[in-house]
Amino acid sequence: MAQTLTAPRTGTSRMVQFYVLTKPRVVQLIVFCALIGMLLAQPGLPPWERVFVAAAGIWLVAAAAAAFNCIVEQHIDRRMARTAWRPTARGELTNAQTLLFAAVLCAAGCALLAWGVNALTMWLTLATFVGYAVIYTVVLKPLTPQNIVIGGASGAMPPVLGWAAMAGEVTVEPLILALIIFLWTPPHFWALALYRIEDYRRAGLPMLPVTHGPEFTRLQVLLYTLVLFAATLLPFTFRMSGWTYLLAAVVLGALFVLHAWQLWRDYSDALARATFRYSIWYLSLLFAALLMDHWLSPWLAEWWGG
Repeated sequence: MAQTLTAPRTGTSRMVQFYVLTKPRVVQLIVFCALIGMLLAQPGLPPWERVFVAAAGIWLVAAAAAAFNCIVEQHIDRRMARTAWRPTARGELTNAQTLLFAAVLCAAGCALLAWGVNALTMWLTLATFVGYAVIYTVVLKPLTPQNIVIGGASGAMPPVLGWAAMAGEVTVEPLILALIIFLWTPPHFWALALYRIEDYRRAGLPMLPVTHGPEFTRLQVLLYTLVLFAATLLPFTFRMSGWTYLLAAVVLGALFVLHAWQLWRDYSDALARATFRYSIWYLSLLFAALLMDHWLSPWLAEWWGG
């Protein structure tokens, strides 16, 4: 889940520097998707104490993964305009400080999940940490242009974590939500990579626009968006949702496909930026519609039945 952040001013406090390492906006989206999983796992409202503890634990582990990522990629970050301001890239925080910070966050998050939620959520969250911080960041990202596709599996886990936190098991419903995020990640990230291609070329990372060219990447964005559109119909097909969500999924998906089509037919950096920004709103609004439908559908069914 890639997002851009505004660079902090120089001379910021040490606390702010550590906070920046956690990639707050990315982690906010992760926790939001986990919350959707929590709220969908039960027919009514879940116990809010458990929701708060689960969200806090997932936030801590996700923030730890982001901080660890900053250690691994500090040399790459220095060569990229959008990341050169990070405290690790600027040398404002040492590797030892950042590693200790990440370790404390990860340990605290895992302890909170094990104590206040359940062991399944703790282990799934820890596996997600390993998938992102180690398998994706250390192994896949510098080796293959399909890094974001394969590594997207860890980024797709938040709703599964949220569901497991409330239900104590993983069923087909959270896996459908994970599939949606998995298919959303490539067009979301490649839209960013298209207008940041020179950054990735300077950094020596084999991102798809660098290895296969912008035109091929734009086609992939369009194709993934079409497959994503189909996948977003699955909640309705599996009776996870009603007509409210279906209408939202069709409208939001059609707009995403339109962005991708325009990007493929008549590329510009401005359009790539607009597609990237829309992709963030798309996922947030799609899941918000699913949650709204979850609460509205029983009431509407009773109203129509009566």
